[in-house]
Amino acid sequence: MDSGQLIGLIIGIVVVIAIVVVATMLSRKRKVEADRNKAVEMREQAKAEQLNAREREAQAARAEADAKQAEVEAERLRVEAAARQQEADKVQSGVQEQLRKADELDPDVATSRRDAQNTGTEELRRDRSARNPATGEQAATTSGSQTPGTQAPGTQTPGTQTTGTQVPPGSAPREPVHTDEPRGDNPRNL
Repeated sequence: MDSGQLIGLIIGIVVVIAIVVVATMLSRKRKVEADRNKAVEMREQAKAEQLNAREREAQAARAEADAKQAEVEAERLRVEAAARQQEADKVQSGVQEQLRKADELDPDVATSRRDAQNTGTEELRRDRSARNPATGEQAATTSGSQTPGTQAPGTQTPGTQTTGTQVPPGSAPREPVHTDEPRGDNPRNL
């Protein structure tokens, strides 16, 4: 081989090596640049995810605060309901007491205490109910008319005996006074 050819071969090898080195350097540069760009994108994506995470944390905190607020509101409503129930109970007991006092004052209502004191109040009640047409059923039964299948007090069915005193003719029969049972015609008896 000739020295010119040898020099050409060496120059060719050096050029090829230089081209390979330059190509390698360019590809590394591109890779580094691509890695840099990828790192920037990953950072941006991480920031976006971090913002999403913070937003979700804030939403969770808001939901927890709303739940606590709802619990506080529910407790407040329970307390308010209990207070209103107590007020209603007081009003109801006041109404019951007022009705009891009215029943004690009303001579047309049988109470066990008054009946024990006044055994003759039944006639007074009968007289008042006959005068007062508002109690139509009481007036009808006390004025002498009877509902079918009932018998006036003091009258005797054939074959039965009555105990106690005889009712004189022309007077209204007296009903027995029961202190243990409330009268059936007035459900408000105590």
